[in-house]
Amino acid sequence: MSAGARTVVITGGTRGIGLGMARALLADGHRVAVCGTDIERIEQVRAELDGPALVVAADITDRDQVRELWDAAVHEFGGVDVWINNAGVSHARTPLWSLSAAELRKVVDTNLIGVANGCAVAIAGMAAAGGGHVWNMEGLGSDGRSVAGLTGYGATKRAVTYLTEGLAKEMPAGVSVGLLSPGMVVTDLLTHGYGDDAELAKARKVFNILADRVETVTPWLARRAVTDTRNGARVAWLTPGKVMRRFAAAPFRRRDLFASPESD
Repeated sequence: MSAGARTVVITGGTRGIGLGMARALLADGHRVAVCGTDIERIEQVRAELDGPALVVAADITDRDQVRELWDAAVHEFGGVDVWINNAGVSHARTPLWSLSAAELRKVVDTNLIGVANGCAVAIAGMAAAGGGHVWNMEGLGSDGRSVAGLTGYGATKRAVTYLTEGLAKEMPAGVSVGLLSPGMVVTDLLTHGYGDDAELAKARKVFNILADRVETVTPWLARRAVTDTRNGARVAWLTPGKVMRRFAAAPFRRRDLFASPESD
C-alpha cells in the first residue's frame, strides 16, 4: 500500500480508542468513516470531527448494516483502504455462570460476530476493488491469559486473535489482515464492572503503572494502521519490554491517569 491520504473505516468510532484514532487520522490528512449505535453520540461526534469524516449509525452485529457502512464510505470517499474492527463491549466483572444469557450474548455478538461481519464485508469489498487492509483489535484474553470475572469477554478476544490468524492464511490477492493491540487504555471499557470503590481503587494502582490515556496511544496506533499493512502483522503499543520497564520505574514515578491531564 503506497503512501498518501487514506480512507479508513473505524467501527465503534464514536468514543474511546476508535474516536481517538479517527481524530489522529484526520489530523494526519486522512479520510475517516466511523459508526456507532448511540444516535445522540453520533450527532455530537459528527459536529466535533474536523475534516473529511463520515459518521453514521450501524450495528455491527447485523451484516446488512455493516455492508451499508461500507457502501456509505465508498459513496462518500470513492473507496476504502483500511478497515478497523474496533467496536467492542464488556460485561460485569462476575463469574461466567452468573451472567445472564442476554448479557453474554451481547458480548459474543459484538466482539466476535461483529468482527467477523466486518471482516467478511471489508475483505470482499477490498478484493473486488483491488486491495486493502483489515485490522482487528486485541484485548484482555488475546494472549491466552485469563482473568477471573472476565471470562466471557476474554474468550471473545482470544477468538478474535484466532480468527485473524486464520484469515491471514485465506486472504485474496491484494488484501491483508492484522492485529492492533492498544494495551491498557483509560476508557469506560477498562474501568467497567468493578464491584465497589475499593476494588476499583486497587485496580487503578496497576492501571497507573501500565495504562495510558487515549490521546497518548491513539496517534501512534493510527499512524501504524495506515503504514504497517503486512499480512499477519501485529502492532502492539504495550510490549513486554515496556511492561518490565514501567514496573521497574513505578517506585520512582508518580502517575495519576484518572486526574485531569493538567494535574498529571
